[in-house]
Amino acid sequence: MKLTYHGATTMTSDLVTDVKAAAAAGFSGVEIWFRKLDAYLEDHSVDDLKALFVDNAIAPAALSSIEFIAFRGDEYQWVKDRCKQLAEIAEHISCPAIALVASPTPKSHPDLYYPWEDTADEYVSVLEELDDIARPHGVRLGFEFLGFSWCSVRTPKGAMEIVDRVNRENVGIILDTCHFYGGGGELREIEALDPAKIFTVHINDMEDVPKEGMTDGKRLMPGDPNGAIPLNAIFQRLKDIGFDGPVAVELFREEYWSQDPYDVTQRAYDTSMKALAPYFDVSQL
Repeated sequence: MKLTYHGATTMTSDLVTDVKAAAAAGFSGVEIWFRKLDAYLEDHSVDDLKALFVDNAIAPAALSSIEFIAFRGDEYQWVKDRCKQLAEIAEHISCPAIALVASPTPKSHPDLYYPWEDTADEYVSVLEELDDIARPHGVRLGFEFLGFSWCSVRTPKGAMEIVDRVNRENVGIILDTCHFYGGGGELREIEALDPAKIFTVHINDMEDVPKEGMTDGKRLMPGDPNGAIPLNAIFQRLKDIGFDGPVAVELFREEYWSQDPYDVTQRAYDTSMKALAPYFDVSQL
């Protein structure tokens, strides 16, 4: 298992700061937030990006993310082009994965949600096509469901059904504890997952608000005493199924963005290690 750091946690800092702060805190890798990647490459080369990680002795864990990959209509060509661009960058810097995020649910009628069968068909087609683009570059695709009420894929069971239908070694899921909780996922769904198909687990806690009121800004550090997510039960089930993949701290809380990024990154590392220690061998993190 590797403990990595997601750049959205310190949204207002730049990529260089994320890499240096994550390395100083003890993380083994960084999930690169796409806006920071684009900003960095405005005046740096991909070779510079590779050197940034090598020089700080930390690995790029994933490029995060291409948002809303399905139901894009005329914009779908942009999704494919972006996947090609990120796959080429990932290959050059030895980054193993790209995160892909589920889309809002389309409506076939003002009062009728889009049928699940058609939703799954759409994602299977999209993921197969994007895998055809990414696989030649040796890059895996992690498909992330979202727990928000407006999202078309909200649970591990739904995401895994799609990934199982795709049935490609290069395509798996991202399990985010916040989205698992907010989307109404059940613990038995984790028990049914193939650990080899869980490419990343994003860990965080969340304020005790109604799930209907869940937003990214309600996220908290893992194990926060005010948190409502049953992290212990989630981690126990991940341990039971033999999960041993990357774990990334991912927060979108604006309160953290105004704080010193080195302090935030260190707290993220310390709280994550404490939360994971009862279930995993943290000496390997």
